[in-house]
Amino acid sequence: MIESLPYISIPAGAEAFRREVREFIDEHLPHMDASVRARSWMGFSAEFSRALGQRGWLGLMLPREYGGGRVAGETGETSEINDQPAYARFVLVEELLNAGAPVAAHWIADRQSGPLILAYGTEAQKQFYLPRICRGEAFFCIGMSEPNSGSDLASVRTRAIQTDDGWRLSGQKIWTTQAAKSHYMIALVRTSGVPEDRQVGLSQVIVDLSLPGVTVRPIEDLTGDSHFCEVFFDDVVLGADALIGTEGDGWRQVTAELAFERSGPERIYSSIVVLNEWAAWLRSSGQTRAANPFVEVAAGRLIATLATLRAMAISIVAKLAAGESPATVAALTKDLGTEFEQLVPTLIADLVSTGDLDPPAGLIRALAYVTHVAPSFSLRGGTREILRSMIARGLGLR
Repeated sequence: MIESLPYISIPAGAEAFRREVREFIDEHLPHMDASVRARSWMGFSAEFSRALGQRGWLGLMLPREYGGGRVAGETGETSEINDQPAYARFVLVEELLNAGAPVAAHWIADRQSGPLILAYGTEAQKQFYLPRICRGEAFFCIGMSEPNSGSDLASVRTRAIQTDDGWRLSGQKIWTTQAAKSHYMIALVRTSGVPEDRQVGLSQVIVDLSLPGVTVRPIEDLTGDSHFCEVFFDDVVLGADALIGTEGDGWRQVTAELAFERSGPERIYSSIVVLNEWAAWLRSSGQTRAANPFVEVAAGRLIATLATLRAMAISIVAKLAAGESPATVAALTKDLGTEFEQLVPTLIADLVSTGDLDPPAGLIRALAYVTHVAPSFSLRGGTREILRSMIARGLGLR
């Protein structure tokens, strides 16, 4: 059974941090068109990520001895926030996404690669990678998906063969976000057995993407962006220290990693810039129920859904802060969040096309972009079918 999620309020210290984040955003981000801000997830700015690192706002969930867990303002440490890093990170991510900040450079490293290395890495790996992640100097991508595997992650065929002094890696990954601009990949590979062995014999390795034998080819999507990539490994020589955790334990590790990927506020805010722009236009244009009776109904539906999903996301943060691994409820929130994220552009597009007033050009450009990318929302982080299979297991239905 899935336990009920209690309503949790963000602690006062973390809420106070919100003002500081907004001031930082106002200082570091010039005015950007809504269509640019709508690309927040995929907006890549190494400079902005380094600025976050300089403020101590990357790696908030990582220990201080590795450069993390530092929420320091101009007046020094704020101990109440530092005692609650999970809530501070929620506030930070929520504000960045609402503002449409470019977060892609540090996103994966901060959200999951760093915590994964902390949980399973050697001390040498922690000392090398985690401080660089916290400074915004090491960008990571995720090497999971492969051609012909679809959502069947356990069928990966990329193989790392152990040698006398390390590993030799061959194979291919696809749909690898920001691989062309990343320094490292954490890849799920087969280190023993055959693909038919499924979860048995899988491991995770860190791949320096500058190594000989690594080829990265960007894939252009419908919007003209090229954040997805396919990555080829042609007898890439890795050191013995490339292995994360225990050889053959990769499936358990990658499952834990996916829980990080599915549990953040980013799983409900992919369309938030469009929603914010539409709401701002409604307020400024003075649209009334008489002008379009469906506007208030739609706005109420979207806001009520968002408020519920946000409450669920905060409850998951509380579980993570307590050291729990809420894999099932994270899958549930991600599935419901995806439905919401895809509903936003569909519903708003219907309303702006039937009204009497011309919407702002920025809103139309942002709406066009999100409409194009919205189908991918139910693919990344696990397809809808995979998530619902997990939920069914959590409910004891299979």
